[in-house]
Amino acid sequence: MIFSKVAKMTPDIIAIGSQKIKSIPGGESVELKTLWQDQNVAIIFFRRWGCLFCRLWAKELGEIAPILKKNNIKLVGIGVEEAGSKEFIDGKFFDDELFCVEDRSTYQMLGFKRFNVVTILTSLLWKQSRDAISKGKSMGLGGDLKGDWVQTGGALFVEKGGNVIRHFAQTGPSDHLPNEEILKLFGLENEYNAETMANKKREEMECNRRNPKPWRQILAECPLTPIHNIWAERRCKQSKV
Repeated sequence: MIFSKVAKMTPDIIAIGSQKIKSIPGGESVELKTLWQDQNVAIIFFRRWGCLFCRLWAKELGEIAPILKKNNIKLVGIGVEEAGSKEFIDGKFFDDELFCVEDRSTYQMLGFKRFNVVTILTSLLWKQSRDAISKGKSMGLGGDLKGDWVQTGGALFVEKGGNVIRHFAQTGPSDHLPNEEILKLFGLENEYNAETMANKKREEMECNRRNPKPWRQILAECPLTPIHNIWAERRCKQSKV
């Protein structure tokens, strides 16, 4: 099951709409509100271009992109910075428009929190994260440490003119909205095909507390391997107590 939560805050759409974003590539500067001036829009605020979880979400979104386009709904990806965007584009993880914010305060205004070392390492051990790492690894999505790896992201769904349909803030690095739920926001749930679209139940990975090997295997696939190895060793020692 993929967990997602509606953020408690209600974003100030007027203030957020005045925030500047820069197109990638190109560098053209526009205000956020231009995205919803003429049509409904689904805006995905990625954590980091080199984040495996973000690349996975981007690839999964590609499966509903044609449906959104057919119904005149713009799909846009935004990052907190430009660093790593070239690799994201070259990897063809996302086929729609890409931008980065000109001011990081835009993410703060949207309630997208920042991790610290302890919280991000802990969140990477969640089942949801382990499943996403497994799926991303099997798809060869890769990842790197370029950019701000402690920032969280989310999404903003807005009707033409500026009415907020849904505001979503991540609670963990792999947290995201399922494709079916996104389509429901626009009344397109009948377009969802569970057999061919992403966000089906991700492959489960069992962790036997007496055998730390699965944890070693999972953590080794993540870019923060040196730190993760320390956690794996601690779990190994604890399991023998």
